[in-house]
Amino acid sequence: MPEYSSITALDRLLDGLAVGEARRRQLGMVRGELLRALSRDALPVAARRSLRRLLAKDALGPYIRIAESGALRARLVKGARPPTSKPTNEARKQCVDVLREAIGLPGPRFGGGAVTLRPTPEFGDLAALRNRLDQDLAGHLSPGQTRLTAVLALILDTAPRSGELIQLRLSHLAPDNRAAYIERHPQHGSNQPDEADWFALSSLSRVALDRWLPLRKELVERAHGTSKLWVSLRPNHTGLLDDDGMATLRPAGLPSKRTV
Repeated sequence: MPEYSSITALDRLLDGLAVGEARRRQLGMVRGELLRALSRDALPVAARRSLRRLLAKDALGPYIRIAESGALRARLVKGARPPTSKPTNEARKQCVDVLREAIGLPGPRFGGGAVTLRPTPEFGDLAALRNRLDQDLAGHLSPGQTRLTAVLALILDTAPRSGELIQLRLSHLAPDNRAAYIERHPQHGSNQPDEADWFALSSLSRVALDRWLPLRKELVERAHGTSKLWVSLRPNHTGLLDDDGMATLRPAGLPSKRTV
């Protein structure tokens, strides 16, 4: 893709922003979408040369509409580029607000507020899930089920955010998998944890990890090693396209970018 002065300035801005890991990933998505919008001449010409013009209302209005349509997706979904979800749309607008505020641009604010939260599971539902996972562990599990069972068991025991869960390494497990070390990170803060502690793991988690870790070891050996607890099960997209528009594949056994 062509190089633009506004994107170069945006990269410098992103390098200096103190945001959490989840927000940084979202900002990276916005950066990629803006670059693709510029390369397709979808934004005013002045937005190529100036970050302030790139983040001006007359450029962001078209960008948001096109991005919500799915046309700026980095990769196809089942052979197409469907519209992006409501949570993604809101996260995109919040990122735009973060960027505008960082360079001192006044309103309007594009974000509409917090995404509606899902209801908290009832105790009975969580107990039923534990029973189901326990039953599943007594039988045959596919590689995907093995990893998912371990993920869900740790979530039930330690209640981590997704970003905290994905950052777990083998060193964060105590001997015999009796505890897991969790670093609590604020939702929109810096990369420094608010607090960190060891959380005792139930017999369910210990058994689930006993099933997952040997499989993980096989996968990691093929990919030349990583200490991350959760790794990919099969080749998957990097999210980037080459000059011919083809997706680049990552081999199995590499650190997962998402756990489920």
